[in-house]
Amino acid sequence: MDKIIFQGMQFYAYHGVFEEENRLGQKFEVDLELFLNLKKAGTSDCLEDTVNYAKVYQVTKNFVMGTPKKLLESLAESIANEILSTFPVQGVIVRVRKLQPPIPGHLQSVAVEIKRGKIE
Repeated sequence: MDKIIFQGMQFYAYHGVFEEENRLGQKFEVDLELFLNLKKAGTSDCLEDTVNYAKVYQVTKNFVMGTPKKLLESLAESIANEILSTFPVQGVIVRVRKLQPPIPGHLQSVAVEIKRGKIE
């Protein structure tokens, strides 16, 4: 199946289980893979036959920068549900990374990845 890939969308937000995360915030990074048939768009060259990238970005931004969540899992699920209900896609993979999480030790990031829709 064809897919559209969004890689490395970065946002500053306030998700986390610790009070300081909710107060100070931190950087998050989101990747998306949207599964759909791109043949019609590939031959027509019309935006109406595909997904508007700017709108996908805005939906993602609204969730990441919106109401804080405790868990990355909850944030990823919210993004996936909105993508599936808003756009003509058959499936979505959502990866959410918390860059420099407040965990003792040397750790670049922690992430979750979920797959939703008809992509198994």
